Amino acid sequence: MNAPDAPGRIVLLTTTHRVAPGLLSWPAWQTLHAADQVLCTDPEHPQLPYLQDAGITVTQGTPAAQDLVDATAGGRTVVVIASGEGDPALTDGLARLAGSGRVQMPDLELLPASYDLPGARLLDLIQVMDRIRRECPWSSQQTHKGLAKYGIEEAYELVEAIEEGDRDELREELGDVLLQVIFHARIAAEDEDEPFDIDDVAGTIVTKLIHRHPHVFGDDTAQTPEEVKAHWLRTKAEEKQRTSVTEGVPLGQPGLALAAKLASRVRTAGLDVELPQGTGLGYELLALAVRAEAEGVDPEAALRAAGRAYRDAIRVVEKGDAQADTVEG
Repeated sequence: MNAPDAPGRIVLLTTTHRVAPGLLSWPAWQTLHAADQVLCTDPEHPQLPYLQDAGITVTQGTPAAQDLVDATAGGRTVVVIASGEGDPALTDGLARLAGSGRVQMPDLELLPASYDLPGARLLDLIQVMDRIRRECPWSSQQTHKGLAKYGIEEAYELVEAIEEGDRDELREELGDVLLQVIFHARIAAEDEDEPFDIDDVAGTIVTKLIHRHPHVFGDDTAQTPEEVKAHWLRTKAEEKQRTSVTEGVPLGQPGLALAAKLASRVRTAGLDVELPQGTGLGYELLALAVRAEAEGVDPEAALRAAGRAYRDAIRVVEKGDAQADTVEG
C-alpha cells in the first residue's frame, strides 16, 4: 500500500501506429499492468482492444494537467496512453504546473512503448496514396499509361538534382520518384485479372537483389567492384535467358543513352561489331557515344554538363544586353 506522502508518478506512454497494435515493449506491458490507473486520450486508439484483452482497465478521456497530478496522490502511478507520438496539450499543461512552483509534482516519465523501424514512414505514404486513389477525382482515374510521362519527367528531375548537387532538391525529387512507384503499384492492385501490390513489388526486387548478390547472401566472394559486376551480369543472364545482347535495351530512351547502352552490351559480351557507316550527324553522334562509353564517360551526363555551361553563357550575354539597354535608355 502506498504511503500518503509518497511521490506519485505519471507515465506518458507513446506508441507508433506504424507497428501492429499489441506489439508493445516488455517494459510497457509491465508498467501498464502495475499502474493504479490507465488513461487514454484517444477513444479510437488502436491499442485499446488489445489492452482490454490483456485485462487492463482503461479510462477514456482528456484530463486536465491538475486533475492528472491529483490522481497521483498517495504515491499512485497513472499511465497516460497518448495519441500518436505524444499529447502536446497535456505535456504543456504539466510543464506549466511544474514551472509555477506552487504544486508538488509527481515523477514524470516518457515511455516509448513501440518504435518505428527504418522505412516505417513508407507505411504512411501507402495509406495516403490509398486515400488519394479513393477520394481524389483526378488520381482515381489515372492509369499506368496516363502516368508514364510523369515517371520520365520525375526521373529527369532527379538526375538534374543529383548533377546540381542540391541536397534539398535531391530529397524532394527522390520522393517524387517514389510516389510514381507507389502510385503504379496502387493501380496494379485493382487489376481484375493479374493484380499485384506494393508488397509484391518489394518482394520481387528483394528476391532479385539477394540472387544477384551471392557474395553478400551466399557463399561466393567478391573483393572488387569488377567482380561484383561480373556476379551481377552472370546471374542476370541466368534469369533472363536472352538470345541477344540487345534484348531488354529500351529503344525509347534518349539517343545517346541508347547508343552507350548498346555499346556497353557489345563490350561486355566481347563481340566484335563494326559501327554502321553512313552520312549524317546521327552516325557521328553514334560514334561519339560509343567512344564515350569505352572511355567510361556517360555521354548523356557529359552533354548535359556542356548544356548547363551553354545555358550559363547565354545568361551572361542576356545580362550584358539588359545592362546595355539600361545605360542607353
